[in-house]
Amino acid sequence: MNIHEYQAKALLEKFGVPVPKGAPAKTPEEFVTALAALPEGPTMVKSQIHAGGRGKGTFTDGFKGGVKFCKTKADAKEIAGKMLGNTLVTLQTGPAGRKVQTVYFTVASDIKKEYYLAILLDRATSRPVIVASTEGGVEIEKVAHETPEKIFKVHIDPAYGLADYQIRQLIFGLRLNPAEAKNAAKLIRALWNLYWDTDASMVEINPLITTPDDQVLALDAKVSFDDNALYRHPTITELRDLNEEDSKEIEASKFGLSYIALDGNIACLVNGAGLAMSTMDIIKHFGGNPANFLDVGGGASKEQVVAAFKIILGDPNVKGIFVNIFGGIMDCNVIATGIVEAVKEVGLKLPLVVRLEGNNVVAGKKTLADSGLSLVSGDSMADAAQKIVKLVAA
Repeated sequence: MNIHEYQAKALLEKFGVPVPKGAPAKTPEEFVTALAALPEGPTMVKSQIHAGGRGKGTFTDGFKGGVKFCKTKADAKEIAGKMLGNTLVTLQTGPAGRKVQTVYFTVASDIKKEYYLAILLDRATSRPVIVASTEGGVEIEKVAHETPEKIFKVHIDPAYGLADYQIRQLIFGLRLNPAEAKNAAKLIRALWNLYWDTDASMVEINPLITTPDDQVLALDAKVSFDDNALYRHPTITELRDLNEEDSKEIEASKFGLSYIALDGNIACLVNGAGLAMSTMDIIKHFGGNPANFLDVGGGASKEQVVAAFKIILGDPNVKGIFVNIFGGIMDCNVIATGIVEAVKEVGLKLPLVVRLEGNNVVAGKKTLADSGLSLVSGDSMADAAQKIVKLVAA
């Protein structure tokens, strides 16, 4: 789960990470209250959407920049009025963009130098890793591509946690002076505590800045959380902004389904994340394009299968459906029964290819054969993938 910058900053403050003073606003009326909470002087206005590259983005009405520096509060109020309710397009949003429903006012900081600092999970080592660079800011992707030697990593033993010597390694790598180093050490420790205690999947500070008086601040922040651990953090779950999520993904979460919308036209309904990934790969291998990742899990019910079909058909780009089930814990006949009920309920007209294998597969195939439905059976995953790609292309 992702949260907005203003929410991330509030969480950082709670854990003792220094951030510039700021206040969000969701309506023009709230602009006055938010700005009144800040001291007089230069102010930043930031569009709040779940996407990076806001500063270089362009609104659909031609207004450029989702992050603006303003010399006065009056200017900040005017700029915020141009952002709120407008649609911001960045490299990460795609051409459709995202509607700005919150703006965030912050004190404009005096920057001496920008850095990059993030904590995330390194899946190759199964350990958290702190990634840092002396080159922070909007060009960090360029730094990673052109000068990767400027980025360094420190892996953390989850059984022990962040050690003091590792904080010193990070400070040395960032080349901070003694006064900055003292403040940075406190910030890094607080940031680690946030990452660990909240079950975050990523905490990214870009840029981390130093000021002329040697303060170290998190100027911008992006925080995301492990969905599987949210049940332990009800206050964090409350930060979820459904306006920033795909409506089909929201609906899927209500039924315990793992769904991610893609831009293809062949919908997939699969049990198991690994098989779902393989299914998408084999569709691409045979020249098709998957429309989604949809994992119904190892013990899906008929109701979940019916819900999955309805969610799939909510995507107007879908031109065919590939059901790929390997029954281990899953009973193939349960899936088959759900397919029959779903197809009859929604009046499916699109091509449907089903491949069943494993637990109770004979009964499952009989249920499909006796249903009178117009569907195509696949003898293997490859056979079924070729069939659905051919049917969609016809």
